[in-house]
Amino acid sequence: IHDPIKIVRAKGQYMFDERGERYLDCINNVAHVGHSHPDVVKAGAKQMELLNTNSRFLHDNLVQYAERLQATLPEPLSVCYFVNSGSEANDLALRLAWQYTSHKGIITLDHAYHGHVSSLIDISPYKFHQRANLEKNLSAPSPDIYRGKYREDHPDPATAYSDEVRDIIDDAHKKGHRIAAFIAESLQSCGGQIIPPRGYFQKVAEHVHKAGGIFIADEVQVGFGRTGSHFWAFQLQGEDFVPDIVTMGKPIGNGHPMSCVVTTRNIAEAFMSTGMEYFNTFGGNPVSCAIGLAVLDVIQKEDLQGNATRVGSYLMQLLKQQREKHPLVGDVRGVGLFVGVELVRDRIQRIPATAEAQDVIYKLKEQRILLSTDGPHRNVLKFKPPMCFCAEDAKFIVEKIDKVLTGMLAQQVFLSKSV
Repeated sequence: IHDPIKIVRAKGQYMFDERGERYLDCINNVAHVGHSHPDVVKAGAKQMELLNTNSRFLHDNLVQYAERLQATLPEPLSVCYFVNSGSEANDLALRLAWQYTSHKGIITLDHAYHGHVSSLIDISPYKFHQRANLEKNLSAPSPDIYRGKYREDHPDPATAYSDEVRDIIDDAHKKGHRIAAFIAESLQSCGGQIIPPRGYFQKVAEHVHKAGGIFIADEVQVGFGRTGSHFWAFQLQGEDFVPDIVTMGKPIGNGHPMSCVVTTRNIAEAFMSTGMEYFNTFGGNPVSCAIGLAVLDVIQKEDLQGNATRVGSYLMQLLKQQREKHPLVGDVRGVGLFVGVELVRDRIQRIPATAEAQDVIYKLKEQRILLSTDGPHRNVLKFKPPMCFCAEDAKFIVEKIDKVLTGMLAQQVFLSKSV
């Protein structure tokens, strides 16, 4: 907002302003395989020269892309609905849940954000700030083991946090309400780069299914290999967890507007039984599917999932060294190229260092590095770079962060002495 940058072109993990200055992009998870990737650009342009039309017609690209996506997911997830944005995908996921269960209640996590359309604003605490219909739309505590209700010293945070969801369901039932779905990002982004404890989703799904609801995994921010070890972030929970619906967006088209909802045949058939045909003018068009296929090809060809593991581990290592050096760094957490650094003024009380975090972001911007903050207190530095982000980039940004934090500490010491 303040001192905005006018970006005119980009390539790989770098963006260039109108004066030709180069910026290292550490936050653009939309340009998943790198800005302006030639293979993606070529695929889109080639198909655009031949045909782009709505999905009322048969086309090989649509079938091939659906098959390729389905192959990355556990077997029950077999029906694809192609749409145009993460918001549209999550909105459709809610419609599927409402139709399949005949219930209306939606449970989300505190500080969650799932999209900008009315149905999603109503269920996104990040936006509605407790102004929505809380009888139908309920929020559970974020499974944050650093700042949350149950922390890293708790013997079983997964069960403790999932029991909170169980209690919400029980309370809703006592008031005569029924739960249609629990929806959560597989790794919470707007909530502050939160990594749920392993086993949490399985236990939540058990409670939700018992109540007649379904589980929606929102992979809009974190899917397509960003975690490194797995193609989908929900798979971090273990092979015994399979969501009922998975939504995808942002990285799916490397900047091209497309998204997808994948669900089970039973849920899809219940949706069809309404008699209302589902049609999406642009969803699954030949150009979008050509681009989607190219993105999948690049991820595989350039081993970007492996790169996320290697570079992400190195980045985490470097950042943890900063935690040892700088008291302002309270926590470093992440997986693959999804990393958060939480800044605090006091490590014991974990007082959020909101102003300091904003100062770090501004000083990095002056040095041509684009980073951002998130979390309810805006004190978590978030790393979600293009997947071509390399070890040299990781070393470069951490060195700059080190200098910024060192300068801030020196200034604090000077000010304390002058008082």
